Amino acid sequence: MEVADEGIDRVVDSKDLQQQSKALDKLTDHVEDRQLDSTRVQEAMASIAASAEADWNAMRMREKELAAVKINAADVDIIANELELDKKVAERTLREHKGDAVAAIRYLLR
Repeated sequence: MEVADEGIDRVVDSKDLQQQSKALDKLTDHVEDRQLDSTRVQEAMASIAASAEADWNAMRMREKELAAVKINAADVDIIANELELDKKVAERTLREHKGDAVAAIRYLLR
């Protein structure tokens, strides 16, 4: 009978080892998944930061371009007064249309 008991113990031990092995695999898989997730988060954050910086640089360049456009102060006054707009809006629209008062007015009337 002792031989039979040892065989049962070995089967139980084998099942226990399999269960422990599966549990360990699940645990290590979970840890690896968490590490991958944190890596993905870091990559996403870096991508967002780079995108925000690129957007900011593009906006800054656009503002420089608009500031370089020569406009007539009388055109700004006429557009602001006739269309009842703030002078800053009239000036910005005029700069966006390269100083062309007619194009700026047409844009504002749409």
